[in-house]
Amino acid sequence: MAQELADWSELQYDLLVLIARRLNLIEDYLNFGTVCKSWHSVPTKNNFNNYLYRAPWLMLAEEDENSIRKFFSLYNGMILNKRIPKASRKRCMESMGWLIMVGVEGEISTLHPFSGVQIELPHQNTTVDYDNHRTGWKMGFIFKAVLSANPSHTSDYLLMVIEGNARFLGFWRPGDIRWTRVTLLPKDDCDRIPLTFIPIADEREVQDDEYTYGTRNFRVFQVDLAAGKMAETRELGDTAFFLGANTSLSVQASQFPGIKPNHIYFSDYYFVTYLAYEEGGGLDMGVFNLADGSIQPHYNGVSLSHFCPPTWVTPTLY
Repeated sequence: MAQELADWSELQYDLLVLIARRLNLIEDYLNFGTVCKSWHSVPTKNNFNNYLYRAPWLMLAEEDENSIRKFFSLYNGMILNKRIPKASRKRCMESMGWLIMVGVEGEISTLHPFSGVQIELPHQNTTVDYDNHRTGWKMGFIFKAVLSANPSHTSDYLLMVIEGNARFLGFWRPGDIRWTRVTLLPKDDCDRIPLTFIPIADEREVQDDEYTYGTRNFRVFQVDLAAGKMAETRELGDTAFFLGANTSLSVQASQFPGIKPNHIYFSDYYFVTYLAYEEGGGLDMGVFNLADGSIQPHYNGVSLSHFCPPTWVTPTLY
């Protein structure tokens, strides 16, 4: 007599919640809801530990101006399609799962790509002495952005930016009607930590050589602030770096399947080249092996854009 197989779609809701709450990877959590109709109602933000640290996904460029963005997971190669019309034709930076977006006219906002929550920020022209430091390409006025805390979890946070042709630091707090520029005081770190100048190649050699667009090497330095010394290293241990238009971050590779230790995952963030090529930017990305200097692709497709080439985004549900 053949044994009758259990019908997994008839599992009790409370039992499904207990199972879902034991999932740590957001990729598994999203797949959980696709099993069947009865499982679809389980993966909600209340049933998932959203405070767990995540390995970034690669948010690919917008395709054909249809506002669809694809998110590529290094863990299992899964691609999640998400319609994000608010990010259309915007230059996007990322911090703590939020997109910091700059429009063609210099308008700025932050957007959580999965919940759809958007926070409007002051226009970049509210920055002090803006006319003397604005950029010809308004999308390039802000070079980098980082949040001090996740706006989903607290209203007590700062958004710090590198702005004005990458010459200044500025910040915004909730409630501010303009950007505040940080007055940089002279620091003695340059005297405490001597840097070794890399000489520029002979001018004739440069003229004879073909200019190329692409990353060839990374140099990593370990800094001892107490001793005022730094030393170059080729060993990150179990750590992997993620660099690009996102907030630079590191993860413990052994906690995330698919992430290689002692590697640097990088995406194309040199926005000057976005306008220099007819197809846009996005080709300069890959995985750099710090031990042997080799570079391998982390995404085999091609994803190019004048506005927002692929960038790393830390997945959070809200």
